[in-house]
Amino acid sequence: MKSGYGKLKSMQLRIFTEPQQGAHYDDLLRVAKATEELGFDAFFRSDHYLAMGASDGLPGPTDAWVTLAGLARETSRIRLGTLVSAATFRYPGPLAIQVAQVDQMSGGRVEFGLGAGWYAQEHQAYGIPFPNRRFDLLEEQFAVITGLWNTPVGERFNFEGRHYTLTDSPALPKPVQPQVPVIVGGNGPRRTPALAARYATEYNASFPPKAEIADRFARVRKACEDIGRNPDELHYSVAMVLACGRDEAEFTRRAAAIGREPSELRANGLAGTVAEVVDGLGALSEAGADRVYLQVLDLTDIEHLELVAAEVAPQIPAA
Repeated sequence: MKSGYGKLKSMQLRIFTEPQQGAHYDDLLRVAKATEELGFDAFFRSDHYLAMGASDGLPGPTDAWVTLAGLARETSRIRLGTLVSAATFRYPGPLAIQVAQVDQMSGGRVEFGLGAGWYAQEHQAYGIPFPNRRFDLLEEQFAVITGLWNTPVGERFNFEGRHYTLTDSPALPKPVQPQVPVIVGGNGPRRTPALAARYATEYNASFPPKAEIADRFARVRKACEDIGRNPDELHYSVAMVLACGRDEAEFTRRAAAIGREPSELRANGLAGTVAEVVDGLGALSEAGADRVYLQVLDLTDIEHLELVAAEVAPQIPAA
């Protein structure tokens, strides 16, 4: 069945994983290689240190940037990134070095998502400070990291903020890409759009109520216009859980495998039969999304990715 949205706009489909729920590096490598072989645009992962919900999280967390460094050497085409790293986890100077190095290791395929951090329990579990004013921390990290990358070779970078001070930094190493794509996400009605307008190449709405997506994009576009930036310079993306089946029985089986109710998945994710998922992507396109992160929660189910690549993706024009 074809989508009810007529001629769909071009859209990139990306695979998004949540390894803190329980994954070895080899599990992630298998999914990343399938992502590349099946023609998806990118492999992204969360950056968390503690499982959520009923999962035992075994064998334990894997570090996001260590994982991406490994995948950088074991893939050749797909983009690689975080959705999103927490500003509370790492100092901005070392993080700028890490991301630049992974960009070099991948031949210039890294995209950098950074957020304020929100999961207090994982900070408590691993001894990471969890300050109250995390958005201020996030703003300074964007200023420091992009400032380090954008400082010409041979010049020095200096920064004095409330949280970080850098003095006479050589601002090395540099990423391979002239500009590493920067992803800003969040739900705030004012500060998040302003931050995206200033620093981002992409604004991401992660797991939003579907009725709010167009308004969130509109706020970011308005924030761009307010500072004289063309809002069309940004990508507008959405992350949603994926559960697709050739028929109702296969969909129901996949919903059960990730511990979700079919009706809830249909309401909040990209879920149901192939036709329903295509229609869901069409609705996101109508709302203004040109990228969609398909959250894959069962990392053992490569057939799920194969189904989407074979039957959903051909109905969505590639960006």
